[in-house]
Amino acid sequence: METRSEYIEDLRIIKKVMEESSRFLSLSGLSGLFAGLIALAGAAIAVFVFLDGKILLRDGFYIEQPADDLINLKIRLSILALIVLVLAISVSLWFSYRKAHRKGLKMWTPVSKKLLISLLVPLVTGGILIIIFYLQHNWQLVVPSMLIFYGLALVGAGKFTYNDVLYLGLLEIIAGIASMILPLYGIIFWCFGFGLLHIIYGLLMYRKYER
Repeated sequence: METRSEYIEDLRIIKKVMEESSRFLSLSGLSGLFAGLIALAGAAIAVFVFLDGKILLRDGFYIEQPADDLINLKIRLSILALIVLVLAISVSLWFSYRKAHRKGLKMWTPVSKKLLISLLVPLVTGGILIIIFYLQHNWQLVVPSMLIFYGLALVGAGKFTYNDVLYLGLLEIIAGIASMILPLYGIIFWCFGFGLLHIIYGLLMYRKYER
């Protein structure tokens, strides 16, 4: 006859199996940490290499640039943003794969497919809108759109993984709205949303689920 402790252990195992079948648990806190560090490094390069140390950009900054200089600046910032994006995604995938391998979990499951769709729909939509803003020189809308659509993607994906992801998404949306209200501080909000929030989130996730 099973004892009370055995019943509790059986319930714990059942709960764990159900959780693993309904949620993507391979997401690593280290991926958030390093993604945040990469974002801050990218912002530092943009500010101190391409923008002459200007952290606060007034509305007429880009309009005042000579046409050739503006084109070169757009190309450089676009390439830098692409490099940051590729590095952040690569790091996230690597640490998530390592965690899944260590815990004997599969990376590609029906749940991870749903998670990917929940991420891609707002991200692709936001990406198209950001490209339009960028080409139309609506610079003040680029950073808020990045933060808001990224936050919406995380909120949508939160139901398929840790709840912490949902809370991170809400904070990203708040940062995006604040950036919309205070466009002069766009770079600072970008560093806060993609850099600092990711670092804090990554450390908390690592301490909570991986230590």
